[in-house]
Amino acid sequence: MVGQQRLKISVIGTGYLGATHAACMAELGFDVLGIDVDQAKVDSLSSGRLPFFEPGLEEVLARNLAAGRLRFTTDYAEVAEFADVHFICVGTPQRADSNAADLSYLDAAVDALAPLLSRPTVVIGKSTVPVGTAARLAARLAGTAPAGADVELAWSPEFLREGYGVEDTLRPNRIVIGTAPGSRRAEAVMREVCAEQIAAGIPFLTTDLETAELVKVSANAFLATKISFINAMAEVCEVAGADVIKLAEALSHDDRIGGKFLGPGLGFGGGCLPKDIRAFMARADELGVEPALSFLREVDAINQRRRARTIDIARGLIGGSFSGRTVGVLGAAFKPNSDDIRDSPALDVAATISSLGARVTVYDPEALENARRAHPGLGYATSMLEAVRDAEVVLLLTEWAEFRDADPDELAKVVAQPRIVDGRNALDPEQWRERGWTYRALGRP
Repeated sequence: MVGQQRLKISVIGTGYLGATHAACMAELGFDVLGIDVDQAKVDSLSSGRLPFFEPGLEEVLARNLAAGRLRFTTDYAEVAEFADVHFICVGTPQRADSNAADLSYLDAAVDALAPLLSRPTVVIGKSTVPVGTAARLAARLAGTAPAGADVELAWSPEFLREGYGVEDTLRPNRIVIGTAPGSRRAEAVMREVCAEQIAAGIPFLTTDLETAELVKVSANAFLATKISFINAMAEVCEVAGADVIKLAEALSHDDRIGGKFLGPGLGFGGGCLPKDIRAFMARADELGVEPALSFLREVDAINQRRRARTIDIARGLIGGSFSGRTVGVLGAAFKPNSDDIRDSPALDVAATISSLGARVTVYDPEALENARRAHPGLGYATSMLEAVRDAEVVLLLTEWAEFRDADPDELAKVVAQPRIVDGRNALDPEQWRERGWTYRALGRP
């Protein structure tokens, strides 16, 4: 506590991570002020409208705005005056000219905040960053902030899964906090912020700054490797005549392996796994240990090959050419329960097929507007049936429940030919084949 009052929290950056963190900190009872340089985003959040889709978050946002615990601003001076602890949640996308992370938003946030910190405070980074970034920023804060060494920097990586952001913030599976040598307040402040989760038995792990930075990228590298491993097995299964779904099931019963992230299909995308493993490789190269992560190049390559293989399967079903053909695509988001199209395998496949001469119509329950802005040349439908009408082949590329539960008889009434490529192994092959469909999937006979 500060006196007898609860800590006041600022959240810097109100994209997916920041908006979720701000709303959930308010849900835990803290007074929270979110800041962003984008006035339109601040206005939208202040009125209770999310600029992205995340199940359950809009209700949390509205509830805490109404309670007066949550506000948004573009004024860094207001943030510095208001908050006892500042969480940095800005994006760290892949650079346009290399695989490395673009830290310009992070540096800009620190440069804007630091000169205004005139009293003891704690700054906690949550953005995913290359190892060594926190130490660099700690030195910058200490040298720029009027309060000097009384401004402490710590790093607490986020572990949010899109579609489960509220749950993962309020009830995370672990909390990690990395602090600098000699830090006096940062761990205590983080323990206060997370008191409810700690009391519920959630593990609270303390590390140095560098280890904390490595936790998130190491976790993502491991998960990406696991996904690409089973997709590599799918490549073998297709040639050998084996069934990768049965193979994955058998592997999952080994508790050393487990079944999570062992789902073969079109591969991973989104704003985290692809750019994080590439930035991890770039940082390893800078540190002189590039061979240690060279396997991630093949992980990335396997993932990209899944997209090409899906296109090849669909092309084979319609006689070897997409020119003049009609194709229905189910899915645009990189995963279900999200409207995120960043590095979406589904949209990449749809756009490639369109470039090969096909008339492609896409439907997604949440990502249509984002997809239309990114790929205006594709056709878009407002329902699943509309998307597949007159299609000579249908591709299921994002495993929304609506698609998994689709009635093959209903779709058969509107397609030109009952052919489907199940890019996510989400359907029951026997059910679809019994209803007269030609069914193909990655890694299955």
